[in-house]
Amino acid sequence: MTPREIARHRLANLRIAASTARDPADVVTALGAMQAQDYAGALWAIGLRLANATQADVERAIAARTIVRTWPMRGTLHFVPAADVRWMLELLTPRILSGSAKRQLALELDAAVFARCRAVFLRELEGGRQLTREAMLARLERAGIPAGPQRGYHILWRLAQEQLLCFASREGKQPTFALLDEWAPAGRRLSRDEALAELARRYFTSHGPATLADFVWWSGLKVTDARAAIDFAAPGPVSETINGKIYWLPPSSMPAASGHAELLPGFDEYLLGYQDRRAVLDPAHAEKIVPGGNGVFRPMLVLDGKISGVWKSASGKSSVKITPSPFQPLKKSAARALALSAARYGKFLGLATRLA
Repeated sequence: MTPREIARHRLANLRIAASTARDPADVVTALGAMQAQDYAGALWAIGLRLANATQADVERAIAARTIVRTWPMRGTLHFVPAADVRWMLELLTPRILSGSAKRQLALELDAAVFARCRAVFLRELEGGRQLTREAMLARLERAGIPAGPQRGYHILWRLAQEQLLCFASREGKQPTFALLDEWAPAGRRLSRDEALAELARRYFTSHGPATLADFVWWSGLKVTDARAAIDFAAPGPVSETINGKIYWLPPSSMPAASGHAELLPGFDEYLLGYQDRRAVLDPAHAEKIVPGGNGVFRPMLVLDGKISGVWKSASGKSSVKITPSPFQPLKKSAARALALSAARYGKFLGLATRLA
């Protein structure tokens, strides 16, 4: 299998090409978890994997509590299925929290402070109430708990990983928080071995072909736990040796057809879901995707599985202007495919599309 073939298999398995998902929860469940630090980009990451989806459709799924935004892995925001949020948090967050001890010390946070914060939020949110981040921090200040930008963020981050809080619906343009037990009370729990197996199965089925190192990067698991997860997932993903490296992928994996042009958001799983990204991105262009290595990923133009440029959008009242910046001049067939993808993005936003 060549790098281009790896990329085309990923296009299909990540539900970017020819997805059969019925709704946002189907998409997020298939992928296991989806990067969500850029909220608008995360909505599009879900929407592009559905036929004829709109941004409002994805927001309705959040309001309907079928998908949840929280910090399940690597200390980073993701959308996860509401049904799976508890076992994911239980499996993945202890290692993250244990690694945050120095940061907590620097912020003068300890068990006693967190206990006071829990009491404040339980009192303020019980009964189905939702509060914006600013309101949450104001409640802490009112209770005599300093909640400056970094300290307050860390408190919310930790209590979400401890399964007290999660993000809820937006209030205007501001996300809100709710109590996880009230927002998603029906989440299932798995034994540790079951959770490891399920995580590996979801990852390699959706992200394959992928390596053990890719899975370790994505999940934040220790290498020993990641290896055990693959063993527990059997019979599931199958292995294939490519250029001397072992890749795992679903047994029924089929590559996407040629001719695809996609406008992906900057933090899409297509790039962020892997430790080794060379199959889809030439290292010579990496700086154009993450300028200065600042951790902010630019939206990506993907042609036949290869990241071939970046793009930006500017929305008005009735239309959205899309400006692509390909790394090389586009052939006519690629330009036509790009126009179709741009129109799809406009439809997702409910706006007419202007392609620069």
